[in-house]
Amino acid sequence: MLTLDNLTLHYGHSQILHGVSMQAAQGEVTCLMGTNGVGKTSLIKAIAGTHARSGGDMTLDGEALPVLPPHALARKGIATVPQGRDVFPLLTVTENLQTGFACLPRDQHFIPDEIYELFPVLKKMQNRRGGDLSGGQQQQLAIARALITKPKLLLLDEPTEGIQPNIIQQIGEVIRHLRSQGTMAIVLVEQYFDFAYDLADRFTVLRRGEVILQGDKNTVTRDTVLAGVSV
Repeated sequence: MLTLDNLTLHYGHSQILHGVSMQAAQGEVTCLMGTNGVGKTSLIKAIAGTHARSGGDMTLDGEALPVLPPHALARKGIATVPQGRDVFPLLTVTENLQTGFACLPRDQHFIPDEIYELFPVLKKMQNRRGGDLSGGQQQQLAIARALITKPKLLLLDEPTEGIQPNIIQQIGEVIRHLRSQGTMAIVLVEQYFDFAYDLADRFTVLRRGEVILQGDKNTVTRDTVLAGVSV
């Protein structure tokens, strides 16, 4: 379980996040929603350590985590699929996947069969360079690379952005499969409302860097969530 308590974040003198508190439970998809520019990606960066939080507390599986660099948080079990995917364009698919080994002990430096079962196209393209893949294939590679690290917490930032509908459907099926395994908490940032609502177990809605709505699917109606993310 991820727990954030009163998390704040600044870019220079500008405060972006104002006392954000939320939880993401193992075996659930927590959907982080809001219009553009409300701080969703900034919150993902704060959790992942790519932009250090200014204040507040973060706990993962009961362990209080100080402000740490991204590689240290990755070793603690936090994996990120960033907006824009950030695959290594000159490395092959296999080499991109192998970058995840840095978080693992040496005896786990192999690509599990499940990766290719979830993303068959990656097996066919093992020797293709990351930069030669389509946007949808790169997104699958970015998710697979994150899964190589065997995370406790998976952060997905806009995984459907610029992706063709058949790949969006496949990504949704992968997220459902990962949730059903019950081994990780999943935080999903997503603008495609129907995709997000269908997958989510719990919602956190931001507006101007503050939480304006939280709850699970049993207590928060679709219309309430939709109203919270509308301009």
